[in-house]
Amino acid sequence: MNLKLELIPVPVADIDRAKHFYAEQVGFRLDHDVRPGGPVRVVQLTPPGSACSVVLAEGLAGIAMAPGSLRGLHLVVDSIEEARAALAGRGVAMGAIQDLGGIKYSGFQDPDGNTWTLQEISGQR
Repeated sequence: MNLKLELIPVPVADIDRAKHFYAEQVGFRLDHDVRPGGPVRVVQLTPPGSACSVVLAEGLAGIAMAPGSLRGLHLVVDSIEEARAALAGRGVAMGAIQDLGGIKYSGFQDPDGNTWTLQEISGQR
C-alpha cells in the first residue's frame, strides 16, 4: 500500500496576500487558483522540487483552521546557506542557521504566522 502525502492545508486570513508571499517571495509554483462555486476558493502551490503541495482555501469547512496556527513545516534543502540566502534575497525574514550536529535549520514565517523550517541533513543527499 502506498500512502502519498500530497496536499497540506495552510490556514491564512488573506488568500491573495498569502498567494503573493508563497509564489513571489518563497518561489512556490502556482498550480491553480479556482473558485468552483459559492464561497469556495482553492489556491494550490508547490515548492520547487516537491511532490507535496500546499492549499490555501476558503469556504471549505472540512479543512478550516485558525490563520497562523500551523507550525514547523519542513522544507528539506541541499544547501541551507544557499536556500536561506535566496529566500532572504526575496524579502523573506529568515532566522539564523542552527547546526544541531549535522542537521541544520533556519526558520521563517508567512504573513499570518505559520512557521516553516529549512532543513539540511549532512550526507543525506
